Amino acid sequence: MGLFDDLKNKVSNAVSNVGGSNKTESIVFPKLPDTLEQFKALPQAALSTPFDTAALTVLALCFYPKDKELSLSMLEYLRGPRPLSGMDKQFIRDRFMDSDYVPRSYFEGAAPANDYTPSEPYTIKVFENPYSYAEQNYAKLFITSGGADSPRYVQLRLAKDGKWYLWEQFLLSGIRQPESSNPWA
Repeated sequence: MGLFDDLKNKVSNAVSNVGGSNKTESIVFPKLPDTLEQFKALPQAALSTPFDTAALTVLALCFYPKDKELSLSMLEYLRGPRPLSGMDKQFIRDRFMDSDYVPRSYFEGAAPANDYTPSEPYTIKVFENPYSYAEQNYAKLFITSGGADSPRYVQLRLAKDGKWYLWEQFLLSGIRQPESSNPWA
């Protein structure tokens, strides 16, 4: 085995150790919570997997148009020891100024044609790619929106307590408008 072959094997091993198996998990919520206590009582609220925390992030953002304080409390819970900053809250507020439907678009069945009305039970598919675990104690997971051409991601961080907390979310970028708000259709 030559130097080139040895280098090729090392690179191949490094690349294969970067990520997982492109796993996808469907996180199902039979009923949406009405309170922070109900949110914390969900099985996924144990935050034992990054997939659960990513799906709960979508769920928390869905409450913002109806109850900002509840939504922010849910997000604070998901962030654990790292509270939302004033800038974080301002960013979220700005994103909801003209499009309250974006978070709903991540549920299965939600599309522009049905004004982003999700199917029941409420299901969010979260998936990884080969680079999802490139940084130690961080996970970058992806969720597909029914109104976007490419998936958006959520970054999570593993804490000393063994829980996966929300580190950053990139879920609130613009998507296609619901059909009901399209003046041309």
